[in-house]
Amino acid sequence: MKMKKIVYIILAPITLLFLHSCQDMDIAPIDRFTDANYWESTEKAQLVLNMAYNQMYGADRMWRDEFLSDNLVHTYGTNDPYVIRKGQATSALNLFNTEWDDAYGGIKTCLVFLENVDRVPNMSENAKNRMIDEIRFIRAYIYFRLVNYYGDVPFFLTQVSLDDAYTVSRTPRAQVLSFVHEELDEIIQNGNLPTKDNLATAERGRITTGAAVAFQARAYLYESNFPKVREYAGLLINEQAKYGTYQLFQRATQNESYFYLFTPENEYNDEVILDITYDGISKVWTNMSAMAPITKYAEISADNPTQSLVDSYMTLNGLPVTGSDRDPAYNVNDPYTNRDPRLTASIVYDNYRWLNKDGTVDVIRTAVGTNTDDSYKGPVERQTKTGYYLRKYYDWNMTRNNRSGLNIIMFRYADILLMYAEACNEIGKISQDEWDMTIKPIRERAGFQAAAALNYPATKSQEEIRAIIRNERRVELAFEGLRWYDIKRWRIGQQVLNGPVYGFRFAGSDPSVNEGHVLVEQYQFNDNRDYLWSVPLDEMDLNANLKPNNPGY
Repeated sequence: MKMKKIVYIILAPITLLFLHSCQDMDIAPIDRFTDANYWESTEKAQLVLNMAYNQMYGADRMWRDEFLSDNLVHTYGTNDPYVIRKGQATSALNLFNTEWDDAYGGIKTCLVFLENVDRVPNMSENAKNRMIDEIRFIRAYIYFRLVNYYGDVPFFLTQVSLDDAYTVSRTPRAQVLSFVHEELDEIIQNGNLPTKDNLATAERGRITTGAAVAFQARAYLYESNFPKVREYAGLLINEQAKYGTYQLFQRATQNESYFYLFTPENEYNDEVILDITYDGISKVWTNMSAMAPITKYAEISADNPTQSLVDSYMTLNGLPVTGSDRDPAYNVNDPYTNRDPRLTASIVYDNYRWLNKDGTVDVIRTAVGTNTDDSYKGPVERQTKTGYYLRKYYDWNMTRNNRSGLNIIMFRYADILLMYAEACNEIGKISQDEWDMTIKPIRERAGFQAAAALNYPATKSQEEIRAIIRNERRVELAFEGLRWYDIKRWRIGQQVLNGPVYGFRFAGSDPSVNEGHVLVEQYQFNDNRDYLWSVPLDEMDLNANLKPNNPGY
């Protein structure tokens, strides 16, 4: 069993204190959180810091964000992301409330830490300053999360009183993001965080200077501030001696590299900038129980990859499988042959060769009439409803009850390269130098050899290269919780989240109906409403200063 530095079991008294903080913004009396008897050691301060890490990000949130995109479709029962995608969300939706509560609970943890860490006796200045900057990173990330969901949000840097909690108003999104950028610049300049190269093995999973730079690049990306994206992504590409050494993860067999990037044996590899750590015992995630093949211990197939995503993967010839420039060698009756290896690394399709940890291979059939536990059987059965299952992030060490200890990657180097390429193209047409530094190595790592895939498309326009880079982000970063935010910032919700959602095309289907593809769902997207969430109804009932709500709610 792998050993992890970050301890996730919080002492019972402090747990009870912080559980209270995860309620509404009506903060509990301050004396419940500042008991001097608690802040008596560095180890106890570390426990609070660990709790803040847990509140910052994790598998449940990553998968939930992915469900909001066009990469996955919810196909069994109902849940809140499904209600949002159906265009049926109201301000009373539970997800709007729980995310708000969880975020402000995390901010509360950070504020309690910052207001009490000086109480800890005999703590070294280096240890204290490092922990403070980790907490500041986490607080900034939670605020970043909040403004991306809700837009303008209540913003404060010290604990608010009970009375103030009922009167606080929303701060403009731009002001909160300005704070995020200022915090990250200070954290980077302080030098209190180690680089990846100076991080002890036992401390893997803790925030580094490289993580702060990566977060800054992403924060600017979501504002479409492309000069700043290029600047900060460029630091991680061009100044690795200062910010940490990163590279694309590689195996001797090139087309296997992407698959093994997401396996337990390769956690904390040189591509990972920040992992969210799981240990398989005290901290686990179980989402695969609703996404993996039934024969791989899923309880039910409730969240399935879409045909739209499958169609995003090129052929090995470097050509698309749809549109006017579709690969003439592509065969709709044999659609998974000669495709981008990242498709096989990410999605299970009919006649899929499932590699087990011991090197054996199981063949998974999903097609109608193949009569296996994984075969498509109809729109209300427990099997896949699109003809596809998840493979990426499947933990082959997890137990049969789907308790996974596989780390979730929050930032990785391939994303930095993609951000840099996009920024260069948006600032002015990307050159061969930037292409060869970003898109080409990503595709080479994936297993492409054809010139059409690897060579710089010098004759294409800025708009055409924009489409190429956007599609590359989709396939490279699929199922990593980022697609929804790309849809938001590109303002393409109406294009990709409004209308029918399709699954696979199977033998015997009517080619005159949806070109033979099974119709799975019908989404609705309102440009005037659905790029932001509603402020929770309960919060507005308690505090009228949170009104007016976001448009459309």
